[in-house]
Amino acid sequence: MEAEKWGRRIRAFRKLKGYTQEGFAKDLGVSVSILGEVERGNRVPSESFIKEVSDILNIPITELTPKNND
Repeated sequence: MEAEKWGRRIRAFRKLKGYTQEGFAKDLGVSVSILGEVERGNRVPSESFIKEVSDILNIPITELTPKNND
């Protein structure tokens, strides 16, 4: 459940910032397959992954953090 919430938020912000999955995965230094697993909620992102996502998207980690009603 928690993985799904992270994935939805990461995907939403990625799209909002105009990144394709391929371009974003490349900037993160991971495969498209790993990014896809995170976005689909099949993989819980590590703290370092979340930090990198927030840095690349130029948003605070608190924006990515799932809310209780997510």
